[in-house]
Amino acid sequence: MQIQVRPACIADAASVAAILHEAHAWLQGRALAVWQDSELTGEAIERDIRAGHFHLALCNGEPAGTIIYQSEDREFWPEASPGEAAYLHRMAITRRHAGGEVSAALLRWAVARARAEGYRLVRLDCLADRPRLRAMYERFGFRYHSDRVVPPYHVARYELSTA
Repeated sequence: MQIQVRPACIADAASVAAILHEAHAWLQGRALAVWQDSELTGEAIERDIRAGHFHLALCNGEPAGTIIYQSEDREFWPEASPGEAAYLHRMAITRRHAGGEVSAALLRWAVARARAEGYRLVRLDCLADRPRLRAMYERFGFRYHSDRVVPPYHVARYELSTA
């Protein structure tokens, strides 16, 4: 299986939305809602694509996952110094490609990009009550940093050194 990660463009908006909505529906079916509906609108997705935040993972040319990569996160990491970390959000994988390879490829890509851009850390957060997701990040090498409440979210924050 060949996995390629590239910036999403406006032409990819429907693919990004489909991946996010599929993941959202799957999680809701397990009482694990992750995102607010306002974060999943076409307008919100296109805004983040235009800002260069969304990236798309292609598995043998087929959209398989998406992630937001950004250089700051004032909402969930307000105490962070500018330029010290890259931040990840809204990682989602299609059910067809679930199983870890695509998510690991997205995380490896993000760490490599952050290292190349001179960031010493990669940071992310997830709902604090998601033990399986937290364990997956920890297996990848992310270290627990702290909890933070940003209504309506109570998140566990993680970071990984790019060194």
